[in-house]
Amino acid sequence: MATHSLSSRLLASVSILLIIFFGITIVLLDLLFRDLSDRAMHERLELQLRTLISASEEDAGAGLVPALDRIEPRFSNPGSGLYAEILRNDGYPSWRSNSLAGTGLEFPSQLQAGVVKFTQVHSADGSMALAASMGIEWEFNNKKTRPFVFNVAENLEPYYRQLDRFRVQLFGGFGVVMLLLLGTLAVMLRRLLSPLRRVEQEIEAIEAGEMTEVGTGYPRELLGITTNLNTLLKSERERLARYRNTLGNLAHSFKTPLAVMRNLLSSTQVRDLPIAKQLDEQVGRMDDIVKYQLKRAAVSGGTGFGTAPVPVKAAMEALRGALLKVYIDRNLECELHVAEGCLYFGDREDLTEMAGNLLDNACKWAQHRIRLNVERVAAPQARRDGLTLVVEDDGPGIPANEHGHVLERGARLDERVSGQGIGLSVVRELVQLNGGTVTIGTSELGGARIEVRLPPV
Repeated sequence: MATHSLSSRLLASVSILLIIFFGITIVLLDLLFRDLSDRAMHERLELQLRTLISASEEDAGAGLVPALDRIEPRFSNPGSGLYAEILRNDGYPSWRSNSLAGTGLEFPSQLQAGVVKFTQVHSADGSMALAASMGIEWEFNNKKTRPFVFNVAENLEPYYRQLDRFRVQLFGGFGVVMLLLLGTLAVMLRRLLSPLRRVEQEIEAIEAGEMTEVGTGYPRELLGITTNLNTLLKSERERLARYRNTLGNLAHSFKTPLAVMRNLLSSTQVRDLPIAKQLDEQVGRMDDIVKYQLKRAAVSGGTGFGTAPVPVKAAMEALRGALLKVYIDRNLECELHVAEGCLYFGDREDLTEMAGNLLDNACKWAQHRIRLNVERVAAPQARRDGLTLVVEDDGPGIPANEHGHVLERGARLDERVSGQGIGLSVVRELVQLNGGTVTIGTSELGGARIEVRLPPV
């Protein structure tokens, strides 16, 4: 499963919160701006409307005409965006501003006196305008009254352009602020989380064998972790050493009495007794158990936390040289192929024990050729590579029905070949402790093929 750093998670979480917060803020500011702009436009139009009413005078045709010097000059300019019209109750325009020419705007002609109504009207070119209309009962000098509707409108295109500029500035401003906040937060997180990165680096150094414990000088919040980790490392080393020493001492303590018992059983006085054979078999089993436990005491069985990685090629070359000397009379040929950069992250004795038992077993059964291949096993998210060791020989091989049996302690396919039958069981135990697997098959050389796969971690 993919892993993410704590800094990335915090930045991602804060980014989401900032986007939500700024999004809500932007929406609220946009609504507030639109509300204020709408109010300002309504107030402006209502002011223009009352100015138009106050500037209107009777004309000779029983209509109303405003004094041009008392109204907004924009009413006289075509295309100015500010429009006005005075309608009689029969819908006939008593007066139209020059700015209305060619716009095609139509205003309401019937409206109760004293009522102000705001509507959006369409011009001939499709643009929108906001209109303010007010009904008036005008009393002429002859005491007669007649209803009129005063209309004032303003083109909304400038308003929409202003709204678009505001939104661009709003998004741009908040975007810059968010980037500045995230950049500042990233710097702060890098500084605040530097002790955690130091812990990670020191743990990697411990895994590589460059350090034995975590250093000091950490913040108070991490002292419990670092102190307990050092205590755990120390107790683990002491426990492992005590286990290996105790197991080794116990096995060595049994070796001498067993040797004495075996010598007594081989003497002429005891050898002919009926029970001598059974006793000799049981002593032999006890001797095998002691040798097996001695082999276990010699290895740690694990990832070798706190030990330096072992260069596999050098270890395998030394092991091959030693075994060829042991079996020099067999005139064996041992091919060694180790990929570049292969490292074993664990105890050297573990690697030597696994590969040594496999090669020793191959040397016993091979007729002439032995081959050892070692490859790296990498994984995208793994911190340490794994290994694949394949040992092949040109011997008689291992029958398929015996593949599981030969990995058991004390199992031997042929009693004529020297050994206690514990080598492959030790290999299996060490591989399992490393989280790996052992697979037995048939080699293209004609004999057995044993593959050990240690996974990356």
